[in-house]
Amino acid sequence: MRLVKVVERLLAAIPIMLGVAIIVFVFMRLTPGDPVDIMMGQGGAVSEGEIERLRSEFNLDKPIHVQLGLFLADLARGDLGNSFSKQQPVAKLIGERLPATIELAFGALLFGLLIAFPVGILSAVRQNSLLDRLSMGGAFLGISMPAFWLGIILILIFSVNLKWLPVQGRIDYDANLQEVTGLYVLDSILTGNRTALVSSLKHLILPSISLGAAVAAIVARVLRSSLLEILRSDYIRLARAKGAGEPRVVLVHALRNALIPTVTVVGLQVGVLLGGNMIVETVFGWPGLGRLVVEAIFNRDFPLVQGAVMVYAFTFVAASLVVDILYTYLNPKIEL
Repeated sequence: MRLVKVVERLLAAIPIMLGVAIIVFVFMRLTPGDPVDIMMGQGGAVSEGEIERLRSEFNLDKPIHVQLGLFLADLARGDLGNSFSKQQPVAKLIGERLPATIELAFGALLFGLLIAFPVGILSAVRQNSLLDRLSMGGAFLGISMPAFWLGIILILIFSVNLKWLPVQGRIDYDANLQEVTGLYVLDSILTGNRTALVSSLKHLILPSISLGAAVAAIVARVLRSSLLEILRSDYIRLARAKGAGEPRVVLVHALRNALIPTVTVVGLQVGVLLGGNMIVETVFGWPGLGRLVVEAIFNRDFPLVQGAVMVYAFTFVAASLVVDILYTYLNPKIEL
């Protein structure tokens, strides 16, 4: 029965994905700037015939509704088209950059959760204490700081001044890593390359902290608020009256119910980390999908931007589905 519900949710996501595809297609065409002029450098040495040939090759000489029809027909076949600027299939370009973005998002999420859970739990247990006030003040600061600004500060401190960590890239050139999955940390473990593992982790630390700081702040505040409400419940008082120790009351009885709203926030943050890391990837020279999209936007590379936005939209839909499935495990009374 649960599998049927999952399939129904996936089918229901198709109109959403179609709507996203149409919206991004239309808005990209309304964006000022001509892809052909940008490709040609807006120079006078290119003949008018060459410009018209490129317009025809990219179908830019056709009415917008005809272009939309061609785009949707290709999309129905699973073809995202070819990049204007790189002259390669969009699916191939996204596939090459996606592992780097996934690795960075996972690193940021791991950092955020490792900070958020202890801080949120301790703040709830010791409400209004000095620890609680400092923690929530730090959380407010984490939410307020833009990720790119924090990244620049971290670079100045740990890369420029202390010279502990690298400034940009994913791994040192002399690491000699044999790629298996495209996730450098995992590939280093699978191939037993200790040098590559150390190098990839060093490159991952600063961008992960830059992205994960806001995640840690948001999740900690939500977990604290949810846990405070649960700790005032009758069944928590009953557990204490029966002689259950405070650690058991908090970690076993209260935390599971407090995780229900927290899981929602974490699921949304996964989508944000995968789709909202463009500036951070640019700051750290991280060769991920976000940096590729920034280049594509400046080049007015319509197919590449459209394909990337489709991936981002699918990420949010998938994250929402995973969150709903987790709900059914945390609270069996909830159905998909």
